[in-house]
Amino acid sequence: MAAPAPTVCAIGTAVPPARLAQDAARDLLARQPGLTRLGARLVGAAFDASAIDARHVVLDELVDPADSPFLDAASGDLRSPSTGVRNARYAERAPALALEAAHDALAQGGMEAREITHVVTASCTGFFAPGIDHLLVRDLGLPAQTPRLHVGFMGCYAAFPALRAADAICRADPDAAVLVVCVELCSLHLRSSNDPDTIVASSVFADGAAAALVTARPRPRALRIVALASTIAPSTEEEMAWTIGDEGFEMVLSGAVPRLVGAHVVDAIAPLEHARSVASWQELAGWAVHPGGRSILDTVQRTLGIDDAGMAPSRRVLAERGNMSSATVLHVLAAQLRDRAAGEQVCAMAFGPGLTMETALLELQVTG
Repeated sequence: MAAPAPTVCAIGTAVPPARLAQDAARDLLARQPGLTRLGARLVGAAFDASAIDARHVVLDELVDPADSPFLDAASGDLRSPSTGVRNARYAERAPALALEAAHDALAQGGMEAREITHVVTASCTGFFAPGIDHLLVRDLGLPAQTPRLHVGFMGCYAAFPALRAADAICRADPDAAVLVVCVELCSLHLRSSNDPDTIVASSVFADGAAAALVTARPRPRALRIVALASTIAPSTEEEMAWTIGDEGFEMVLSGAVPRLVGAHVVDAIAPLEHARSVASWQELAGWAVHPGGRSILDTVQRTLGIDDAGMAPSRRVLAERGNMSSATVLHVLAAQLRDRAAGEQVCAMAFGPGLTMETALLELQVTG
């Protein structure tokens, strides 16, 4: 008798309380000293075309101006704090956000913290040790012997390697219950620049966390992990990158990324076709496309022939919360777990440095 397949039985989400309206963020960046006339036009164009209404940030001073290492409140000028100062804010704010998402997942799944057997975390916007994985074990009251794994600095697609690790754990131990937590504070690396890549990054990235409970134990409602796949688009290493600079982490986000995603997304999901329950991708019930930006969603929709209803969850998360890096696709999947009918399948995908393309096929399973 085959062992039960691992499932994502609950997804919790969390965002910081400070909500930064997109037009306010645009105006802040557009009036920064040193911005050229072309730079100001690029800021306006990028922010206005982003399809984002607002984002949540841990930089409270951007919403309620106060003097800080990040902002001169009197002038409204952004400061350029060191990477150490930015990382200190990460260490201060990321743990509570991760814990909030974890508690939400437990509540959504009707599970007690004591049932968790393993912890997997993912983040690319800050570092400290002992890290968030350690703090989750402590703050959830888990045994000191709880195995932990941290997926670090992989970017927007990191939820998938984290889920792959959880899937492997549950296949090896059918009694396991793995807590997966992604937390990202992208706003800490906000900067004023005339560089088009930096301007586009500033227009989309936001802060947030998400947690998923993965187990092979029977659960009333869950997304069964049918298949996972990973691919690297050839000759694309210089088009999307995430590096550490002296004044924060620096994003390379080439304007060619949407075109490259469109050129390779069919190949990225091809390994999942054998497990698809419908004749074509266009007939699939649900989609969870990482909203890396409006143009990426447009390209994926056009290339795969997805209808507007299929893209609505991704576009809604983009509009309401922006791109929260690794946490974002779990925010989209939360709606799929809630809204899909038994037996319906969902294709999830995310893109990040490399250009790496991670995909998954999941199926809504209802028992009891």
